[in-house]
Amino acid sequence: MSVRTFRASAPGRLDVMGGIADYSGSLVLQKSIVQETSVELILRTDYQCNINSKLSTGETLQFTGDFRIYLKDGKVDYSFAQQSFKQNPEKSWVAYILGCALALQKEKGITFKGADMKLVSDIPNGKGVASSASVEVATVQALAKAFDLSFSGTELPVLAQRIENLVVGAPCGLMDQLSSYFGKPDTLLPIVCQPNLIQSPIEIPIDIHFIGIDSGIRHQVAGASYRDVRCAAFMGYTIIGQAMGVSKEDIVNAKRSQNLSSLPFNGYLSNISVSDFESKFQKLLPDSLTGKDFLSHYEETIDPLTHVDPNKFYNIRRCTAHPIHENYHVHQFQEILFKLNTTFDQPERRSLMEHMGTLMLASHASYSLCGLGTERTDEIVSMAMATEGITGARITGGGNGGTVCLLVTGNVGQTIAKRLQSNLSERYNENLTLFV
Repeated sequence: MSVRTFRASAPGRLDVMGGIADYSGSLVLQKSIVQETSVELILRTDYQCNINSKLSTGETLQFTGDFRIYLKDGKVDYSFAQQSFKQNPEKSWVAYILGCALALQKEKGITFKGADMKLVSDIPNGKGVASSASVEVATVQALAKAFDLSFSGTELPVLAQRIENLVVGAPCGLMDQLSSYFGKPDTLLPIVCQPNLIQSPIEIPIDIHFIGIDSGIRHQVAGASYRDVRCAAFMGYTIIGQAMGVSKEDIVNAKRSQNLSSLPFNGYLSNISVSDFESKFQKLLPDSLTGKDFLSHYEETIDPLTHVDPNKFYNIRRCTAHPIHENYHVHQFQEILFKLNTTFDQPERRSLMEHMGTLMLASHASYSLCGLGTERTDEIVSMAMATEGITGARITGGGNGGTVCLLVTGNVGQTIAKRLQSNLSERYNENLTLFV
């Protein structure tokens, strides 16, 4: 009897605009990159899991273990599984992979009895280009082939996000998984993250290129800064909501049910216009607030993935403002792309592209105000904008390191971006990846 091997792959993505505003319902614009994760698996019947994962660095991670140790009384319990993976930090990376089997067993009714799995990825980890989402999407697709499963609409990326949220324990939005699953070459994927409305791909004008340069600083979604910025934004929403008459009980019930339809702005900060925010709501928000004071006055947020720490200070006003301003920036950016696909007057095109660059810089500055900028990414953006032929630059993804996205034009612009990457690699004495 022949042994069947099931294969799947999924790309990483470059966050062109939108970034951390995804969890507040913003429009985001995402681009597939050539780097991807591929998965091969052979099912077993003895519950043994043998996993070999080759990273972009050339390093190989290996895991051997019994799948049943992640089950609670033989059943899938996400909290139990998360704690089980965390008990062995050196092997916790396997949560991204075996979490897929756990989720499919719980949500789709498969009976997983182990597998031999081989993963190969040329997406660098911790660079803000959806390396973990590509692992999840590719692994779920391979398992779906093995168990003859089908998915409709956004079901698969939603499941992949659940794995990262509930099994891995990282409070990411849905942007990365949607981008890895739906992204197409030479287009930008617009997503309205309320929670997962996919719009028609936008063709990237032939003379425009979005290129990512690795900053050399590792970003982690599960890190404190990202988590705190996200939590502060939801704290800001609670303050605004309660000022508009929403009760503490309404907030608690919305968090429990995740039915946000009866809340102001459908529960999304990004549905507040910039003008309304600045004239009506900004003055309601403290510049900063301790978790203790927030809990005593407002009690709860609607975010199921973060918890207010009584001992921390939260940058409420700026973290609340970011998704509102960013959503406005992304919509403007999208409109310019539409115009560029129908405008052929060269002076007008140059003016439009300069406006895109201005929007990217505004987005970058907003990240920094939230506390997610770094000296390294600021320096790369400044060097890029001082380089003839580069029109725009911004930090991407979850910020706090990761990758800088560049806007360049034509073959000359691509060459300039590559030269900048080479100069930066020499400057920082690191081999920095170029994402094209």
